[in-house]
Amino acid sequence: MPESDFERALNDYYVCRVSRELSNVIRKDVLSGRAKFGVSDDGKELYQVAMARAIEKGDWRADYYRGHTLLLALGMADPEQLLAQLYSDEQHDPFSGGRQMGGHYANRTVDEDGNWLDTTQTFNLSSATSPTAGQMARGFGLAFASKVYRQDNELPAELHSRDGNEISWTEIGDASTSEGVFWETMNAAGVVGVPMVCTVVDDGYGISVPVELQTTKSSISEALAGLQQEGESNGIDIYTVQGWDYPALVELYPKVARRVRKHHRTALIHVQELTQPNGHSTSGSHERYKSEERLQWEKTWDCLAQFRHYLLATGVAEAADLDELDRRAKKEVAAARKRAWENLTTPRKARRDALLELLPPPAERDAALQAFARQIQSLSHPLLSELIDAVRRLRFQLGAKELPRPLGDWLRDATYELKEAKGSHLLSNTPRSPLRIGGTPADYEENGKQLPGYEILQHYFAAKFAERPELFAFGEDVGEIGDVNQGFAGLQKRFGDHRVFDTGIREWTILGQAMGMAMRGLRPIAEIQYLDYMFYGLPILTDDVATLRWRTNGMQACPMIVRTRGHRLEGIWHSGSYLSPLIGSLRGMHLCVPRNMVQAVGMYNTLLDGDDPALVIEVLNGYRLREPEPSNLLEFRVPLGVPERLTEGNDLTIVTYGACVRLCVEAAGILAERGIGVEVVDVQTLLPFDLEHRIAGYLSRTNRLLIVDEDMPGGTSAYLEREIIEGQDAFRLLDAPVRTLTAAVHRPAYADDGNYASKPQTMDIVEAALELVAY
Repeated sequence: MPESDFERALNDYYVCRVSRELSNVIRKDVLSGRAKFGVSDDGKELYQVAMARAIEKGDWRADYYRGHTLLLALGMADPEQLLAQLYSDEQHDPFSGGRQMGGHYANRTVDEDGNWLDTTQTFNLSSATSPTAGQMARGFGLAFASKVYRQDNELPAELHSRDGNEISWTEIGDASTSEGVFWETMNAAGVVGVPMVCTVVDDGYGISVPVELQTTKSSISEALAGLQQEGESNGIDIYTVQGWDYPALVELYPKVARRVRKHHRTALIHVQELTQPNGHSTSGSHERYKSEERLQWEKTWDCLAQFRHYLLATGVAEAADLDELDRRAKKEVAAARKRAWENLTTPRKARRDALLELLPPPAERDAALQAFARQIQSLSHPLLSELIDAVRRLRFQLGAKELPRPLGDWLRDATYELKEAKGSHLLSNTPRSPLRIGGTPADYEENGKQLPGYEILQHYFAAKFAERPELFAFGEDVGEIGDVNQGFAGLQKRFGDHRVFDTGIREWTILGQAMGMAMRGLRPIAEIQYLDYMFYGLPILTDDVATLRWRTNGMQACPMIVRTRGHRLEGIWHSGSYLSPLIGSLRGMHLCVPRNMVQAVGMYNTLLDGDDPALVIEVLNGYRLREPEPSNLLEFRVPLGVPERLTEGNDLTIVTYGACVRLCVEAAGILAERGIGVEVVDVQTLLPFDLEHRIAGYLSRTNRLLIVDEDMPGGTSAYLEREIIEGQDAFRLLDAPVRTLTAAVHRPAYADDGNYASKPQTMDIVEAALELVAY
């Protein structure tokens, strides 16, 4: 072995020993109460130092909830920073600002103004999530972005790619390969051909459940054998290696990386015979479910024990040399632990003492203040929430008027600070925020044409794709036929099948493609064919896309657009208007519900100028309805969170959205024949909702509110009622109870009678309005 290899092997050993000591500290600090929960790398260090040899700057990682060994090997973190995350120290946790539990890593890819940073000069960690296999689709998307950059030389790639050479390094525990998205991802990767290396980390268990109950043939590499690329076919490459075999690991990872970069073909590396000396996590001990024989085997084949045997057997080091490295590693981690704890507790003590300084002198304190002072003094290094709660309890005891003013001011400021520390960056607050983009009205020529809605979308997308080379659209039937409703018809031929293209029926990974592309500077429009099928892709939206900016404390962004169509059309699964699950699931995204295709165009313009992810739900039965085409298709913008009043009246306000708007306007016309004046208000976006509280202003004239939508009872209508009555303090404006008119409790039935019985109709709206006006 050359001397340089000796040095590198010893460095790898030291990194592994630091990692192991760190894992031991993590468990100790959780069990002793210093931290809340811990996952660590014990038993899984060796393959990561081998992987570090193959990773290049510009590469991306889509990991599960482990991996601090790799960060140590790449110099991306030190033990002090890793422990800061364990302790939820928002000032010193560089990965999430104290929002994520340990093992969930990320680095900054956008600056505070929303500008992209140069990710070709860094190792890049896409923010990890806890749901098992949740990283797979994102990892696929990050790899797909490399494919796009290699294919398209017109893209502005300076900050994002060097000729598409970047690999997406995806890791997953072997038990999590039982999840459907793993199979969906590997199949998609084999079909599309992307530079992804997926490491399956196999310790034989999914917490307590053995591989025999998880995987066919008890081996994921054998179960996937049919995806192996052969001859001229597509597919993936599959490799197996033992997790304790250092020379095999350091040979395999660089070799695989070279092939993946060159051929853009996904590789799966099945790392076998790994162990978990401290168990799966700090929640319990693996001794509860493993036999004595298995536990002894794990001690023998622990990757660090085997690594030590290898170094001694090959003469790389003497036992004394390795013992010294062991001592150095233990000392380094102990020192880091001390610094991390002091970094956390010193400001907490100072805050405690500053709060006590706000109290009156001891001689002037009544019994309640004396008890409060003793309580605060007894807290050695209190959390901010502990101090806030103590002051709130004191305020309750004394009465708000009797609380000393300095304490009241402190409570106000501390409450705001805590909410900001844990709740900021749900949406963009950069200059590029969609909420900072004002509206631009549609202009119409005096004798302009009335066109079917799908033709307006065609004209718009054609112009927008010509204007924005980083814009892409894809999904089921989007490419060759231009989507099932023809909004992209002809665009593939014009712009190429690398910009407008078809995918398989795989909603989760369609959205994963979009997420990875958007995180790397591209602007994807990912189509889910019908709103009814959104639930097949909802996990990545709710767990990953919607939380990305928030869980990284504003360090990462993915301004993707999900395009779909919904509301009434035909049958159970082509008439969906299930907005309430989306409202609850997609906080962190914008949810747009345009009433027609012109409004949809205005929303797309606003979103494409912004830097947040969004879902746009077009009206399914509106594509062939004729609308006037604006002459300023590319300049027209609909502001988010601003309702539009479509009719005026003094007797009743109807609040609605989407396909129901047309029915409500028709009902308003019928009611006008009776002399009843109705305001019809299109909310336009559900997230955000009426930021200026315009609806309360309308209600101040009519004093009656009818909410109409196609969701089920207690769904979106209840959300709207809460936002208006509670959020806008509109109860005081009402002369009658709020009335909601929704779809039936069952799914929409097939054919015209089924639609009539399932969804609100014009006369339903008229009759509900008459009852409310007569109240």
